[in-house]
Amino acid sequence: MSAELAEQVRQRRTFAIISHPDAGKTTLTEKLLLFSGAIQIAGSVKARKATRHATSDWMEIEKQRGISVASSVMQMEYRGCTINLLDTPGHQDFSEDTYRVLTAVDAALMVIDAANGVEPQTRRLLQVCRARNTPILTFVNKMDREVQEPLALMDEIERELGMTVVPFTWPVGMAKFFGGVLDLRKDQMRVFSPGEDRVAGTEEIVDGIANPLLNERFGDVYQQAAGEIELVREAAPAFDEAEFLAGRQTPMFFGSAVNNFGVQEVLDALVDLAPPPGPRPAIQRTVAPDEPKFTGVVFKIQANMDPAHRDRIAFLRVASGQFSRGMNLKVVRSGKTLRPNTVVTFMSQKRELLDEAFAGDIIGIPNHGVLQLGDTLTEGEALQFTGLPFFAPELFRSVEVADPLKTKQLRAGLTQLGEEGAIQVFRPMAGSVLLLGAVGQLQFEVVAHRLEHEYGVKARIMPARYNVARWVTCEEADGGEKELKRFIDANSHRLALDAVDAPTLLLEYAGELRAIQENWPKIRFHALREHAGLVFQQRMGD
Repeated sequence: MSAELAEQVRQRRTFAIISHPDAGKTTLTEKLLLFSGAIQIAGSVKARKATRHATSDWMEIEKQRGISVASSVMQMEYRGCTINLLDTPGHQDFSEDTYRVLTAVDAALMVIDAANGVEPQTRRLLQVCRARNTPILTFVNKMDREVQEPLALMDEIERELGMTVVPFTWPVGMAKFFGGVLDLRKDQMRVFSPGEDRVAGTEEIVDGIANPLLNERFGDVYQQAAGEIELVREAAPAFDEAEFLAGRQTPMFFGSAVNNFGVQEVLDALVDLAPPPGPRPAIQRTVAPDEPKFTGVVFKIQANMDPAHRDRIAFLRVASGQFSRGMNLKVVRSGKTLRPNTVVTFMSQKRELLDEAFAGDIIGIPNHGVLQLGDTLTEGEALQFTGLPFFAPELFRSVEVADPLKTKQLRAGLTQLGEEGAIQVFRPMAGSVLLLGAVGQLQFEVVAHRLEHEYGVKARIMPARYNVARWVTCEEADGGEKELKRFIDANSHRLALDAVDAPTLLLEYAGELRAIQENWPKIRFHALREHAGLVFQQRMGD
């Protein structure tokens, strides 16, 4: 079994697509599915008034706005590999969800808008990837438009992101003079033809980058590209696998996702270059992917993927071993045993029952509140995987129900949405009005929309006076439990409980926090937490 298990792990590729909003990330996601044969026809996010929408944008508000605000998970087979693709929200207000998704992948595909270059959200996401040494592939999109020169883009990526860029393809022209891309690895040119809805089967390929036919056909733009390639080959280092796997070097590809162009090269590179699942750290030990025993971690929870059934799916990254439907799994945090029989795999919101899964796979476990973000599931061993953070909110709102008869539905809806981690819900110890905390304004708009359309509750979301939140703990060695209780009793008017009942201090001004820290030297105040219980107490930094 161990050889078979090792082979299954070797065939897995699990990656996330990251970008600034509107760089074309969701479109590229769609085209990767198309080229792998997972879907037959691509829906466009731009045609959002039509009946077709991008496969990865399943939430109603996403279809209306043409943006991604939830992370989608999709699985496809390509060239003998099982590829798990996670499409993250591009909007900065949903950076928490993106951060957690990036803990579940082994590589990232960065999409750059060729006209706009490196944008703020790209920088933020890259910082996360670099902190985790995540290998990154770069796709420069929208070459069929008026864009920056490729050498300038390459220089900007290296300067802004602190990574060495190694071009694998190079564009011939741009906008109406865009002729295609030169494949530097295969020594050939893939000729551009616009406006294709489906995979054509055979694109025109011209062998030999130096083929005289290319000069005859494309003239000045080809000569410019050929000159740039000479410069790049002299100046740029050769591709170094170790540097790539350490997140210090990125292979670069050019194309136009909306026209299905340049997608094939990216898909092939993901199979050829992206690493299979590797070891994952837990508090107790490091877990190897080809260990025989199953382990996994919940990195995302999504409510109402099927609103008709009020479902609640926990997305779990398999860290080791083999999952089999119906096996007994221990939820380490609670000690409860699960025996999931309806585990699913995804094509966006379309799902299929799953019989088995291996390290690297993303599986969905329907449950009703048994699983929380950050939960570790094992076959019995007491393990806790690390690195799934929650950030202290920067914006706060109070929430009331417009119809008092629907108070119960409001609380049920907010409880589920809070468990997802898309919004943080706080229950003040003094007072009955629930508080919402978020990183960005758009999160409040999404919550109001989802409460109305998924739970039938119209909510009034109003300004709250708070601007600072900190989770509070106290070391056990210092008589921590008594001291924490004393702190809570003395400050109950500005304390609330979050989704996992972790006590949270809410303040109007940062100056108040400094004063409280001086008055309570044994209490620790945290701007992030990893998880309830053990990890929260032992591992979270200030």
